[in-house]
Amino acid sequence: MRVAHIMAGAVQGGAEGFFERLVLAQHHAGLDVLAVIRREPGRAARLAAGGLAPLQLGFGGPLDWLTAGRLRRALLGFRPQVVVAWMNRAAGFARAASRPGDGWAMAGRLGGAYALRHYGACDLLAANTQGLCDWIAAQGWPADRVRLVPNFAADLAGAPPATLPLPPGAVPLLAMGRLHPNKDFSTLLRALALLPPSVHLALAGEGPERTALEGLAGELGLGGRVAFLGWRQDVGALLAASRMLVVPSRIEPLGNVVLEGFSAARPVVATAADGPREVMRDGETGRLVPIGDHAGLAEAIAGLLDDPARAGSLAAAGRAEFLARHAEAPALAAWAKFLDEAAARKDRA
Repeated sequence: MRVAHIMAGAVQGGAEGFFERLVLAQHHAGLDVLAVIRREPGRAARLAAGGLAPLQLGFGGPLDWLTAGRLRRALLGFRPQVVVAWMNRAAGFARAASRPGDGWAMAGRLGGAYALRHYGACDLLAANTQGLCDWIAAQGWPADRVRLVPNFAADLAGAPPATLPLPPGAVPLLAMGRLHPNKDFSTLLRALALLPPSVHLALAGEGPERTALEGLAGELGLGGRVAFLGWRQDVGALLAASRMLVVPSRIEPLGNVVLEGFSAARPVVATAADGPREVMRDGETGRLVPIGDHAGLAEAIAGLLDDPARAGSLAAAGRAEFLARHAEAPALAAWAKFLDEAAARKDRA
């Protein structure tokens, strides 16, 4: 299979991180992969270290007249069987770079409720949750042209723990994600204020809400109990150093971070946003609490801190769920089936 993946997204993010994992895993599995990315030296270096030679393009705004032509020349030279566009910008440039009769199938990969007008040229769509598949069909997209293709997380079990900037004896919680209102870390800070002073939070991420969150931590008297770590790549080490993972999001279409917590065998406490509600079973593989409920979040965290045996049981069940559904092997098999179907649809057309 010859597949071109096009990612024009941000420097950091869940979809961007999964894009890197997937293209490298497919390359290592023997697929002929062309990775096309927006210019970003960190992503390019990570892909190169994994054996890929990514094509970096501008993927600018309406005045970018160069990227579509350069992308088309690259696709004509590579001759993929399937082109996969990740999110709206990539889908628009992929459509502009393609012509009838080029010979490749067009597929879109969606990790959220994106505007479907960008995907009109696609033969097939991949969505990473059943809820998202249902939403796409409800918008009028033909249900027989969308498939559930799950994400996978790296297997983080056994990673050596990171050294967290917390005082000796602190009970460390971990949260990770973009510092954005959708992630609702303000609710987590309010929950932390209800927990014993020995409980501290390591918050890995960066974004526009950092100043506001630092200010809220100060107002709540948490200045010494919250460590803002910035963006980190050593996710396994952070999880290994933590007692549990907390995901307080208001909007979370999937929540790759939940899968990472499962992978590392850490108990996960999350709000019942769409993604966590689909991949977690409350009381079996983790704890789910209502969105925005800081008291409920604090109660769920405290309950697991007070009952290590139950926390361990949830962590083990999450790890089993990861191995069964969200490890590399089952996800690669699902992606292989999806790509084969996309190519076959083009052949029949």
